[in-house]
Amino acid sequence: MNKTYCIILLALCILALPARAQGVAQAPEGIGVDSLRLERNGKYLTVAMNLDLGGLEVKGDRAVLFTPVLHGSTDSVELKSVGIYSRRSYYRYARLTKRNMITGPRELSYKASQTPDRLDYEVILPYRRWMDGATLTLRRADYGCCATLLARQDSPLATFRDRKPDYMPLAAYVQPQVEAVKARALTGTAYIDFPVNQTDIRPDYRNNRRELDKILATIDSVRTDRDITITALSIKGYASPEGSYELNTRLAAQRTEALKQYVSRLYRFDNGFIQTAYEPEDWAGLRRYVEASGLEHRAEILALIDGDREPDNKEWKLKSTYPDDYRHLLAHCYPGLRRSDYRIDYVVRAFSDVDEIRALMHTRPQKLSLQELFLVAQQCEPGSDEFNEVFELAVRLFPDDPVANLNAANTALRRADVQTARRYLQKAGDMPQATYALGICALLEGDTDRAKALLLQAQAQGVTQAKQALDELAVED
Repeated sequence: MNKTYCIILLALCILALPARAQGVAQAPEGIGVDSLRLERNGKYLTVAMNLDLGGLEVKGDRAVLFTPVLHGSTDSVELKSVGIYSRRSYYRYARLTKRNMITGPRELSYKASQTPDRLDYEVILPYRRWMDGATLTLRRADYGCCATLLARQDSPLATFRDRKPDYMPLAAYVQPQVEAVKARALTGTAYIDFPVNQTDIRPDYRNNRRELDKILATIDSVRTDRDITITALSIKGYASPEGSYELNTRLAAQRTEALKQYVSRLYRFDNGFIQTAYEPEDWAGLRRYVEASGLEHRAEILALIDGDREPDNKEWKLKSTYPDDYRHLLAHCYPGLRRSDYRIDYVVRAFSDVDEIRALMHTRPQKLSLQELFLVAQQCEPGSDEFNEVFELAVRLFPDDPVANLNAANTALRRADVQTARRYLQKAGDMPQATYALGICALLEGDTDRAKALLLQAQAQGVTQAKQALDELAVED
């Protein structure tokens, strides 16, 4: 069972702290605006202003509506409208809409002759996170007979900025388990060329020197390291489907053995240390190539490869039925199928000295385990560059590990980088701490309903930080 190690990143915000609008009111034609006020108080946002309507004229069949609109980057909301109607239009709309007028029962509606010179306007609405940074616009819409829109003018009044500090949740980091044995492996592929039907290795033949040096360099990279013990070396040889299956079986087996003997002569490995295997014809590799290709008869060739014909018959059918595609495969695919895959398994010693681990982070990070990296994080200032670097390095070294992805998601949330956090959380599994982190994602995105559901689920699973988030953010009913 993983041990949860919780690190407090920053205190939660104080929601009761009021926040105000930033900006200068610039009202639409015919109206003045002053005493503009946007204030957040906990779960609610107040929009208030004084409207100077003394200079507005509305005649004939006209009606004028003033509607404050709050625009965010992802959402917007229209507040209740103030409608000024000529005498004729007022009675027409009142009769046709049963006094709901143009925008419905919330509208503040006046006959032009009875319009106050100054109107105190105030609306209180539920606060959503997208409103931080939103622009308040006052829209003027002129209507004629039958609610025909004649003109529209949108005037930005102010931008709302919440004065509270950015929300930083309590992060639930998970301490990785200690690896009893730090087993690692290096893999590679070498393309050794042989003369036709020959099986002896000739280092100076074509590109063989370069390919052989690749294998030796990989072995040397771990063989001379005092922190590493090599535990196994394996080689698997492949041949292409060209030619008879019997011949390819012999060539794959003997060429693999020849490579084993070449490596054995250069190193003092014990007898039997190098393990070998071979595959006479790499039909799986051929299938992968065809699947990704644009060959004219791609579908038919895939069906042929997947069929139950004997290998020699299958290769003959491919060659005789689709000669153009076969020539392409012969030139561009088959050479890559004739290869030797190698793997070096080794064990790395454990590290406990934090300074030594720090040094390895910048030189040989592949030697480290998640738990060893976590030892460094425990000595860092939460949110510092080194703190973030540790968890970002961990997820690069162990990209599919749930704990590494969860902890990297937490560092992303510390920066309010929800998109990156969600990407990591896709690989974080179903740990309760992952559910909690998803709740924080929803919270930062302004989806309080989704956030509440996830935080309550995490709380029920034992994540103590969820209770604090629910309390402080007033997400609970």
